Amino acid sequence: MKRLWSRRRFLRSQLQVMLAAGVAPACIPGTALGANGRAAPSNRVVVGAIGVGPQGRAVMGGFLAQPDVQVVAVCDVKQDQLELARRAVNQHYQNADCRTYGDFRGLLARSDVDAVLIATPDHWHVHVAVAAVRAGKDIYLEKPMGLSLAEDQILRREVQTHRRVFQFGTQQRSSREFQRACALVREGRIGRLQQIRVWCLASRPGGSTTPAPVPPTLDYDFWLGPAPFSPYTEDKCAADNKTWWFIYDYALGWIAGWGVHPLDIALWGHPNMLGGPLEVEGRAVFPTEGACNTAVAWHVAFRFHDGVRLEFRGTRNGYAEVNELNDLRPWEAQYGPIADHGTVFEGDEGWALVHRGLLRTHPESLAESSDRLVERLPRLSLNHVRDFVDAVRTRRPTVCPIEEAFRADLLCQLSDIATRVPRRLRFDPRQERFLEDPEANRRLELRPRRRPWHLA
Repeated sequence: MKRLWSRRRFLRSQLQVMLAAGVAPACIPGTALGANGRAAPSNRVVVGAIGVGPQGRAVMGGFLAQPDVQVVAVCDVKQDQLELARRAVNQHYQNADCRTYGDFRGLLARSDVDAVLIATPDHWHVHVAVAAVRAGKDIYLEKPMGLSLAEDQILRREVQTHRRVFQFGTQQRSSREFQRACALVREGRIGRLQQIRVWCLASRPGGSTTPAPVPPTLDYDFWLGPAPFSPYTEDKCAADNKTWWFIYDYALGWIAGWGVHPLDIALWGHPNMLGGPLEVEGRAVFPTEGACNTAVAWHVAFRFHDGVRLEFRGTRNGYAEVNELNDLRPWEAQYGPIADHGTVFEGDEGWALVHRGLLRTHPESLAESSDRLVERLPRLSLNHVRDFVDAVRTRRPTVCPIEEAFRADLLCQLSDIATRVPRRLRFDPRQERFLEDPEANRRLELRPRRRPWHLA
């Protein structure tokens, strides 16, 4: 922000010199003075976007919509996606100033960039975010966080040490229906909270295992980065119908990639769930054929220190079998029709079900009282990107800062481990370790990395 202020003072000083000399500043364009609804350059937050596939470009559009933001650079290892992002930026600003990078380190070396959007594949999230923080950038990080709890711990440490603004891409916190549901629970309107139910689409099975030529527009070695080497296969890292989402070398699968959304809402509604030791156990179905090898169905059960229970299920996503892990019909019989994702809070006096675009309560009158309770939430955001930009300016926390993001991602990490270690596990959130279970604790550690990439 010192740089923002210095640019502002410089512009003011130049205007003062010209006015004192009786010279009209006709050569300064209207946008420099904040005309046409845009902030002056000296008062803009300068942003770079790293990872500009479909999801990255969608979030980048939120930054382009902010009148006091200037997107100046985009980065990706796929030339076709990079060009689409460059055109989108230049078309928005009606100029040709957007710089492109194939290596994120070149973008981070720019002294004019205040903040970065990171929307790379999951196995790159923490690597790029740590480098950005160390380069002095504030970060908006798409979810999920890391491939292990140790990665999450490193990022949390770096954000806190360097005092950077952090926003996690759990944008449901900026949507009214989720705010209303969490406010009802936090204010005790459903009575004493007894259990939480969470569900989302599971990973997809399949995926080609046959080596294929690397597309000429892709730097595949850089795309792999710290992940183990494996031959390129059809659709592994395509823009559409990608399979890396569901391959364990690059992601935990949708137990984290999708699951972090409803789990984050569970945490927001019950912020004390990680206030003491907990128990967790799980079961899952893993594919036995194809490249995709993350859970295609699961049931994870948490019991928290205060007695509240949480059930987490993954529902069908190209996996045909209906079984006790992914069958939501008993829940629908209780709560009514539900979407393919959501969170239910159940208390001794009622319940609240929420997913994107819907809040349903029992009794129905609870929903009518929720609007006025929202103002009591500790942070209130109406737009996830806007909330981040305002935090960059003011240095206040975002609606999902690093501490909250870490806790939400921790629930995903524990869920994944519980499906892979077939017994009831006990976890201490204060120590951030499993109790008396070396095998489970090894799964919290950093994964091996391909040279020269490393985290420390």
